[in-house]
Amino acid sequence: MQIVAGDTKVVQRGKADGLYITTAGVGTIIPGAEVGGAYAKPGDVVILSGPIGDHGIAVLGARGELGFESDIQSDCAPLNHLIAAMLEASDQIHVLRDPTRGGVASALNEISQQSGVGITLWESAIPVRPAVQAACEMLGFDPLYVANEGKLIAIVGAEDAEAIISVMRQTKYGEEAVFIGDVTEFPAGRVLMKTAYGSTRVVDVLAGEMLPRIC
Repeated sequence: MQIVAGDTKVVQRGKADGLYITTAGVGTIIPGAEVGGAYAKPGDVVILSGPIGDHGIAVLGARGELGFESDIQSDCAPLNHLIAAMLEASDQIHVLRDPTRGGVASALNEISQQSGVGITLWESAIPVRPAVQAACEMLGFDPLYVANEGKLIAIVGAEDAEAIISVMRQTKYGEEAVFIGDVTEFPAGRVLMKTAYGSTRVVDVLAGEMLPRIC
């Protein structure tokens, strides 16, 4: 027997007395589609399918760990139809990644290292809901490192970027898709951020324990 999928969950002591369901998707490989973390190229554009941080903050709220009332909802969503529409629209989709554990920052650092390229983000373009931003500021979290469950990062060829994001915005789970950065040749293996103040800072890999711990 070949194991093709699996998952683990980390819960608080004494809390693992409910039902936990793991699902695995099975599909076909699309001929000619080459998508992977090592395929980002200088000149590519980075697309994010919507606001970040909802899931991680919603988990904290559900556990009663925020210390205040919040109506933030998890962004859990099936993305298969969104991805199918994107792949049908263009053959210039080089990378698709779900920014779950470690958030957008960790996912992009992995991609930059796998592809041997630099990635520059535009701080003002990264969407964060006001309630999530407020919770992160109170708790000392950076939304870039907070987990997401129903969002995706796409790195695509610049020539097809407008067509791809247009298709995304016509789907239920891609309505809020935005461009958040581009791929550069240097510095290879690093992610940089152009801040709202005009300066540039390094977006490093996650240091220490991810909070909240969800998987």
